[in-house]
Order: sequence, then structure tokens, then C-alpha cells
Amino acid sequence: MLRKRKKHSAGFKAKVALEAVKERKTARELGLEYELHSTQINQWKKQLKDGAAGIFEHPSKKAEDESRETELYEEIGRLKMQLEWLKKKAALFDE
Repeated sequence: MLRKRKKHSAGFKAKVALEAVKERKTARELGLEYELHSTQINQWKKQLKDGAAGIFEHPSKKAEDESRETELYEEIGRLKMQLEWLKKKAALFDE
């Protein structure tokens, strides 16, 4: 018989990961308490540790990254249009 996979909310994952970071209980003890496998808890703990620095990034830094990304996509669009135009012109000269 197949068991349905549980989907946990981000809040639940954060709660469990924070408890794992505190290390008051082992991953096995937390697993028994929350009905999770200890490997899953360790993965969430690692994700929390890896992503924690992002919380303290300056908001304008994210905005700068997004604006730069927008500029790059616009440039890609222009370059694609120029390439298509050049292909069309090259095809006229080949005939």
C-alpha cells in the first residue's frame, strides 16, 4: 500500500530546523516528536544555516540585482532581434 507524502509548511520546517540548530535534542528525538526522519531534519537544519545570511542582506542589494537582471534580459532581447535582422539581410545577399 502506498503512503501519501506529507507536505510541510515553511513555518513548520523553520520551527523544526531552529530546534535542531539549538541542539537541545538530537535529530532522532526531534524526529520522534514531529514524526519525521532524522535525515529530513538534518537537511532542513543545513538549509537554515546556509540561507541564514540572506536574511541580513541589505534590501537595496536585492533591488540592484533585480534591476541588473532586467537590463540583461532587455539586452538579450535586443541582440536576438539584431541577429534575426542580420540573418534576413544575409539571406537576401545569398540569393
